[in-house]
Amino acid sequence: MNNLSHIWQSHRQTISILVMVFLLAFVGVNQSWVLALSIFNLCLISAIMALGVNIQWGYAGLFNIGIMGFAALGGLSVVLISAPSVPMAVSAGGMKILFALCLLLLSIVLSVYLSKHKYNKGWVVLSLVAGYFSMRYFYVDAAQAIEAVNPSKTGYLGGLGLPVPLAWLAGGLLAAGAAWLIGKITLGLRSDYLAIASFGIAEIVLYIIKNEDWIARGVKNVTGLPRPVPLEIDLQQSPWFEEMVVWFNQSSLSLLTEVEKTKALGILLREYSVVFVKLCYSGLFLAILVALIVMANLAFDSPWGRKVRAIRDNETAASAMGKNVKRQHLQIFIIGSAIVGIAGALLVTYTGQFTPNSYQSLRFTFLIWVMVIVGGSGNNFGSVIGAFFIWFFWVESTPMGLWLAETVQNFAGADNGVSAFLQERAHFLRYIFMGLIMLLVLRFAPGGILPEKDKKL
Repeated sequence: MNNLSHIWQSHRQTISILVMVFLLAFVGVNQSWVLALSIFNLCLISAIMALGVNIQWGYAGLFNIGIMGFAALGGLSVVLISAPSVPMAVSAGGMKILFALCLLLLSIVLSVYLSKHKYNKGWVVLSLVAGYFSMRYFYVDAAQAIEAVNPSKTGYLGGLGLPVPLAWLAGGLLAAGAAWLIGKITLGLRSDYLAIASFGIAEIVLYIIKNEDWIARGVKNVTGLPRPVPLEIDLQQSPWFEEMVVWFNQSSLSLLTEVEKTKALGILLREYSVVFVKLCYSGLFLAILVALIVMANLAFDSPWGRKVRAIRDNETAASAMGKNVKRQHLQIFIIGSAIVGIAGALLVTYTGQFTPNSYQSLRFTFLIWVMVIVGGSGNNFGSVIGAFFIWFFWVESTPMGLWLAETVQNFAGADNGVSAFLQERAHFLRYIFMGLIMLLVLRFAPGGILPEKDKKL
């Protein structure tokens, strides 16, 4: 037993990776490789999101539960940057919307200027009120005109039609801008108040996205978004792809007649095209994740990282030594939120649609935090490992429950109540799995699967 414990302590990272590979291979062999790759890609996106949260919590101790707001802003950027524009909607109210937003921004800038120069508070309030009503005068008519343009298919302005990778960058910048504004307001609060404030502001962001149809069709969703990988139908019609499929299956195809070969090749082309597209996504997402981990680790090991950890461990002492605690917290908050925004943009790109109702704050915020805690707070690679395991069991818990019910039925007979009970409630097992995993990890590995390494300040 001691030998096993020693092996685990010495090779945690290697063992975790091998278990992860085994689980994905098991799904590929026993269910399908398409499903295994889908889980893998969603694990990669979850890992990027968990990395952003780990930077905030593990580096600076910032308790942010407004994660879904930043993820939604990242997803919105794909619509605003990559979706094709709707010319009729733009001509119907695009300029009025732009003018209204400029008026609102001008009133905010003027209010900040008046406040900083110690003007009477009445002038500040008057500036904000005047700006709001001036904005509303142009905004209401413009929004209604835009939403009235073919509402069953469009009813929004559309985007700029730019390449998708630019949308990923824009997603990070949009989330970072929102984080700067939120951080200016909330980072002076105590940790529990910060959590409440960040959650409330995230809900406001989601409410606006869901109800302002002119931005991204609201709850009617935006589908058919551009993507950076080939379409499956295009691959199936490409000679080079057909030659590749034939080469991989030449031994089995050579035994068939021409008619059978044509039919079998059509099936193989459809299967291989789906796998190829998912592998393309895997390569892109993995490259982004690796780049972010490398940059995060370099920052963590730098003098800046040591300063941030010193502030996390003892804010009072760091402040007494002349460190600007609030500024460092704001930097970390912006960086972590930007990474979450990139993950949100990647998720919308992968699914090909922007669905605001899918951003369920409590459920998915809880999941991301479980990933960070289980993987190891303060360890970047640990948060990635935690994301893989938690998302895997979140997705596979229902099939596991159905398998368990079938096993019980085979042993106890079709009329036993336990099997029927498990079949009816298989989809609830994911919550039991999440709780059980957390309990086991906190009991036997309180620091997570890969805890933070001790570093000298």
